[in-house]
Amino acid sequence: MQSLENHFLIAMPNLQDPFFKQTVTYICEHNEEGAMGLVVNHPIDVTVGELLDKIEIDNDKSNSAADQQVFAGGPVHTDRGFVLHTPTPGYASSQELSSDIMITTSKDVLASLTSHNCPDSFLITLGYAGWERGQLELELLENSWLVIEAESGIIFNTPPEKRWEKAVQMLGIDIAQLSSQAGHA
Repeated sequence: MQSLENHFLIAMPNLQDPFFKQTVTYICEHNEEGAMGLVVNHPIDVTVGELLDKIEIDNDKSNSAADQQVFAGGPVHTDRGFVLHTPTPGYASSQELSSDIMITTSKDVLASLTSHNCPDSFLITLGYAGWERGQLELELLENSWLVIEAESGIIFNTPPEKRWEKAVQMLGIDIAQLSSQAGHA
């Protein structure tokens, strides 16, 4: 089995599940037991500052990071926050997923997001997408997803409403040419 860690799952047009329609999901973990990922293009109506207030973490509302939107990372444990961020010295609680993407659930990192020692770029999600053993592989066989190696620029530097389109373009495909029909030869 090839691990899809540090890859994007790009929802095919035939994937109509409201939570995953036109999504880009960053795969954080994929092994024999299943997979875990974060949807990176479904903003919700909560800012970073509002979220930090809600969980009683002091934050600087004058910092532009406080105005960033929080994202719906998936339907599992929507009360849990995950932070994807660029590598930052001193973030011992963060796990490196690639040379330019780290993940954490640490309150220390959350507390730093509106300070001068925050990561250059970050994205917060509430919840995650999870797949049991063999489930993701089956969905791939059903043509639910396109797969491409993750690109941090899509997560951190592309407007959320353009991430799906940009990820599809990375494959060299015109969105208009994507059929919602699965083909079998």
